[in-house]
Amino acid sequence: MTSTACQMAGNCESQEERAFQENIVKDQFLENPNEHTFAALFNILSPQLLSFFRRRTPELGLAEDLTQEVMLTVYQKCGQVRDRKLFRAWVFKIAHNALYQHCGKWARAAGTVNIEEVENRLSAASSHGGEMPSFEFRRWMSVLNAQEQDVMTLRFVEEWEYHEIAAARGTPIGTVKWKVSDCKRKLAKHLGYKAPAAA
Repeated sequence: MTSTACQMAGNCESQEERAFQENIVKDQFLENPNEHTFAALFNILSPQLLSFFRRRTPELGLAEDLTQEVMLTVYQKCGQVRDRKLFRAWVFKIAHNALYQHCGKWARAAGTVNIEEVENRLSAASSHGGEMPSFEFRRWMSVLNAQEQDVMTLRFVEEWEYHEIAAARGTPIGTVKWKVSDCKRKLAKHLGYKAPAAA
């Protein structure tokens, strides 16, 4: 067998192994959707989704946000999957819809605060020159549960990096990123309806 043929055979075998591993992780998640099975699924699918969005948008930040949104939807709606063989197609249908909605200027999100604006406001309100978090920040945190408050405080008040939070809490870094993204979306909805209009 020539070197090229060997390389092609090796690539095919590698692809088959990845597909086999993905199926195992997918089945474990669908049988028992929890934080740990989702983290394993996140680690496999998020790079593929990021690549999918990066081919369609030049903005890395946007591609990452869309990836987080799709994985959140997968976690929340996995009970809708009836045929596990179609799971992958279902995930990328969600990805297509997310991209379409973005291209449509997020029409469904009219009246809510932009996610980037939420992060800016969190950073601004979290502390002032090393002081305790502002009243405004503590009021926003009341919207979240105790675990979410912990992660957001570490991220925006203590200014920890994602990998530091993951190590301290014994949680996969993908799960930490997902939790922060989910919290920002909750706060976006809250701020969109409760925050006073800009002058």
